Amino acid sequence: MTAPVQSIVVVGAGTMGSGIALTAAQAGIHAVQCDFSQTQLEKARSYHQKQLSRLLEKQKITAQDAEAIRTRIEYATDYAHASGAAFVIEAASENPDLKKKLFKSFADTFPSGTVFASNTSSISITDIASAVGPCADHVIGMHFFNPVPVMRLVEVIRGLATSEQTLSRTLDLARAMGKTPVPANDRAGFVSNRVLMPMINEAFFAWMEGVARPEDIDQIMVLGCNLPMGPLRLADFIGLDVCHDIMMVLSRELGDPKYFPCPLLRQLVTAGRLGDKTMRGVFEYTPRG
Repeated sequence: MTAPVQSIVVVGAGTMGSGIALTAAQAGIHAVQCDFSQTQLEKARSYHQKQLSRLLEKQKITAQDAEAIRTRIEYATDYAHASGAAFVIEAASENPDLKKKLFKSFADTFPSGTVFASNTSSISITDIASAVGPCADHVIGMHFFNPVPVMRLVEVIRGLATSEQTLSRTLDLARAMGKTPVPANDRAGFVSNRVLMPMINEAFFAWMEGVARPEDIDQIMVLGCNLPMGPLRLADFIGLDVCHDIMMVLSRELGDPKYFPCPLLRQLVTAGRLGDKTMRGVFEYTPRG
């Protein structure tokens, strides 16, 4: 067992990054929520406040607990001042070039003992680690699931150079955050998205080819396969753009045309119908009160 992590930096304040920061703070870990966009940071702050208010209303935490959690989250547009953190968790867009640019910046900013983890759901950890040179042994995948405060799984992915110590520290951090870490090898999509995304993609093909209406496809899969949520509803929840990007990674890395995203999925993304976050994807949604 390694020494407990006292503080982490979470780079990216979107859905996943804000969830990771909140989960760490709830576990007693100081989290620097970092994003280059002040607007995005304010959205993360608002999300944290709403989540804590709901927990208070449900009497799952006390007012004192809520205040302690709030004080453990710091918001910043620059992570340089947090260079003493033991862990940096990147939760930026699913774009290899962006991630490698960020990781090179991490290597230039943080000391050599810092672990650099990516929340990528499909991109090669070995590829990301190629951007940090001699620090590659400190790079690892730490794939959380949405919503992060609720979902217990963290897929932990070792790159070719990832050291045993980095793996051990990452497993300990995941457990300290109340998660169950499960290892997977560094292959495109790892396990979860290698299995899940082709199913979602096939549901789009079934819709496009007139096999059934979207709501009927989902109902059949929920009732017939005992899924908690239909694949098309899940795609909206994840984000159609995210689903599309993951399928593109699978298609490119595995070289099999079966992984290429369905034309209807591509069309919806082009039209800006991205799911829950735009209030319209496969289905239409109304804003929450």
